This record gives sequence, C-alpha cells and structure tokens, in this order.
Amino acid sequence: MAQADAHSHSHGHAPSADADTSRLAAALALILGFMAAEVVAGIVADSLALLSDAAHMLTDAVAIALALFALRLAQRPPGGSFTYGLKRSEILSAQLNGVTLLLLGILIVIEGVRRLFSPPDVEGSLVLIVALIGIPVNLAALRLIGSAERRSLNVEGAFRHILTDLFAFVATAIAGALILTTGFERADGIASLLVAATMLWASYGLLRDSGRVFMEAAPRDLAPQAIGEALAAEPDVIEVHDLHVWEVTTGMPAVSAHIIVGPDDDCHRARFRAAHLLADRFGVEHSTLQVEHRHDEGKLHSIERP
Repeated sequence: MAQADAHSHSHGHAPSADADTSRLAAALALILGFMAAEVVAGIVADSLALLSDAAHMLTDAVAIALALFALRLAQRPPGGSFTYGLKRSEILSAQLNGVTLLLLGILIVIEGVRRLFSPPDVEGSLVLIVALIGIPVNLAALRLIGSAERRSLNVEGAFRHILTDLFAFVATAIAGALILTTGFERADGIASLLVAATMLWASYGLLRDSGRVFMEAAPRDLAPQAIGEALAAEPDVIEVHDLHVWEVTTGMPAVSAHIIVGPDDDCHRARFRAAHLLADRFGVEHSTLQVEHRHDEGKLHSIERP
C-alpha cells in the first residue's frame, strides 16, 4: 500500500529583540542605581521594609540581567544538537526568576514575623522619602519593560519582578507615614509581610507557567481535542492519532500528528491543507505531520471523522 511521510516545518519570524534589549538595559540601569541608594537608606533608618525591598530590587536586577542574557541566547540559530536553537533558555530564565522570588519571599516572611514581636526603632521620615522616590523609578522601569514583547515568559518574569517591587514601595510609603505620624513601629514589619506575599504570588505564577513549558503541556489557549477534531474534519482525512501539542518556548507552539487518508486520496494535498489549517485557525506555524493511506493496523488514541 502506498504511503507518504510528510513533514511541515514552518517557523514564524520572531520580532527583532534589539528594541527589547534596549528597554531592558535602561530598566536595569534604573533599578541598580536606586537599589544602591535604598541599601544605604535602609541601614541608616534600620528599616526591614526598605532593606527587603532593596533585596527585592537586587532580584529585579538579576531578573532583568537574566532576561537580557536569555534574549541573546534565544536569537542564536539552530545548530548541532540544538535543533530548536536556544529558545527555551527564556523559559529557564523565567523559572530561575520564580525561584529567587520564592526564596527571598520566605526569608522576608521569617524576618517580618520576628519584627512584629520585637519591632526596632525605625526612622519613618527616611523610609517615607525613599519610598516616594522609588515609586516613580519603578513606574519608569515598568513602562520600559511593559513596552517590550511580553508574550515571552522571560520578559514577563522581569515585568512581574518590577510590578511587585512597585507594590512594595507603596506599602513601604504607607508604613513610613504611619511610623512618622503615629509611632506604630510594627507597620514596617507588616509592610514587609505584604511585600513578601506579592513576591510569593508572582513566584507561583512564574513557576507554574514555566513548569508547563518544561513538562511540554499544551498551551493554555490550544485544546488538543479541538485541534484533533478540526484535522479529522478536513476533506479526505479518515483518522488522526498520535497527536501531540506543546510549546518550544512561549509564543512558539508546535504540533505533531499522524493522519490517515483514503486509499485513493492525495497524501500531499491532505498534508498541505492540514498545515494551513493549523497555521490559520490555531496559530501553529511549526507542525510535523505524517500522512499515510488507510491500512488495516489497529487504531490507538485516534480521532475519526464523523
């Protein structure tokens, strides 16, 4: 019986990363400059909220630096044993960002609880001044990163770092105002716990999303059953099985499938139609499709046309 093995490998062209690199580099300069000032202020004011936020800004700087490095790696063309190139380095960067947020959040929770029971003397005016300066600095960094390609989980990880840091400055400003006006020293510890909560939540999102890519789960917006049914409904297609849907990296979904057509149908035409269906309806531009004529072997995990 005649058979045809057809493979469609079409790749979308990712937008140039040069603009994203410039935006991330500018955001990194802002964060590093203000972090140094905040460390000094936190030590002088004996404020855990300021020091925890400075530590958070350090992770912000690391996150942006990792994002920049991952962008450079992802631009390298496929070669040798890396047949997809190094695109998944962006996912590794996002996962590392999630881990740093998790660890730092836990440490701040421990110290914040200790300070609730034994609050130190905190210089509220200095805390308030630094926090009020930090808010526009973080807004500027957010604007820079927010204008980059945030479909990349790598860039999104850096964005979430800065977003939680902005929230931290707002909480720290409120704590500084309370200490200054009421003398309520525990406000510093409470603010640091709120900062830690946002860090832990952002960490959960990054680890969950990057974990899905590493486990080769289907993208959230692509249902394998719907893809299989759409392929099976194509003219000449009798059956679809061995269907796999995954992401190489964020924004780069991939599909492989085994398609069975009738004995007298055109395998190449069926493959061409299926590849265009995946690209046009589901946005999948990287597909590997094996098309064969119907045979008498058993059918496993198949989706048949009604």
